[in-house]
Amino acid sequence: MERIILSHWNKQTGPESIIQYPPEKPFPPKDLFLKIWAKHELNKENSMIEFIPEEGENSFVSIIQQFEGEIYFLILVYDQVKINETISPDILASMSKNLIELINTNKITRAISEAYTTIKNYSKLDEEENLVNFFQDKIKYTILQILRDGVISKFDLTNKLRQDYGFSTLNIDLILVSFIGENLIIKENVPGSNECYFLVKDISCMRIPPKILPIDNKEDVLLKKYKRELENFYFNYDIIFEIENKTIVQSVLLDKDVFSLIKTLRERNITVNDCLNSLNNREELFNVLLDKKFIYEAKGFVYIFSDVRFIKFTPFFIIKKLVERYQKQEISLNEYLAHLKLLSEQFNIPLSIDYEIV
Repeated sequence: MERIILSHWNKQTGPESIIQYPPEKPFPPKDLFLKIWAKHELNKENSMIEFIPEEGENSFVSIIQQFEGEIYFLILVYDQVKINETISPDILASMSKNLIELINTNKITRAISEAYTTIKNYSKLDEEENLVNFFQDKIKYTILQILRDGVISKFDLTNKLRQDYGFSTLNIDLILVSFIGENLIIKENVPGSNECYFLVKDISCMRIPPKILPIDNKEDVLLKKYKRELENFYFNYDIIFEIENKTIVQSVLLDKDVFSLIKTLRERNITVNDCLNSLNNREELFNVLLDKKFIYEAKGFVYIFSDVRFIKFTPFFIIKKLVERYQKQEISLNEYLAHLKLLSEQFNIPLSIDYEIV
């Protein structure tokens, strides 16, 4: 994505550009906005449209938004090759609403730059990279912990982050883009409580054996030793203990070099020297990964021993917390029932499992 533009549709004079980021380039010509408006008129059932002019190097994604009786457009400018990298209309609608509310404040410049960065980074990452950010990013990890206690309003979430955790300046709508994009949360208005967030899918991580044994079958002795150690490890593997002690989080997910190494070793074995280079020559870390059985070293080569995968699962454990919080009058009856309904709906899917390995 090259830039992001916020535009207003004036009922008398037509399109009016409000702000864009980055700000260096001139706004697109007025006739371009008119063509985008016309395409929205022809596709009223869709809030988001794509527009590719016959001439020029750019393509455009536009999402229309009504706010206080006025019409606005959030327009993303792309290279034609990359137009399919954008995120969902629901997420863009939430972001555009947030920007529109800040138009006449001194926060708009920062907000649109944050929106630009969020969309650009989101488009670059695959699902696994998006999920690892929930463990590497301190604010996201904190929000996930809060959401695990059950329903919370936008107002209470923002206050809790500020007062209990010291996150003073927050654009909560942008931070929650990745939660919505990964279908972890649902945002709904509850009678008596506007804009509540509900955790409907949680994420964790676990070790799994390699899909394919990475050691060449010709190395019969080496292969037998590797398989024996693999079988012994997973036979005694205590996943609950490891989750509680955050072994995977601390050893792999919080270190980008280690996670990158694991992804490389899924595809091929590498030399010890190349492995050390990928870890920025941290030999002590290399030995820790060996000791904790994430990697396997033999005859000068390094192989994957424990792959690390993310799991999305339905957080039924929240039901008990909802009961406790309702009894303590920390949440209203409407909030309690709304979250209970969202979780109980998972029971009504025939022959479904409540987890997904990413």
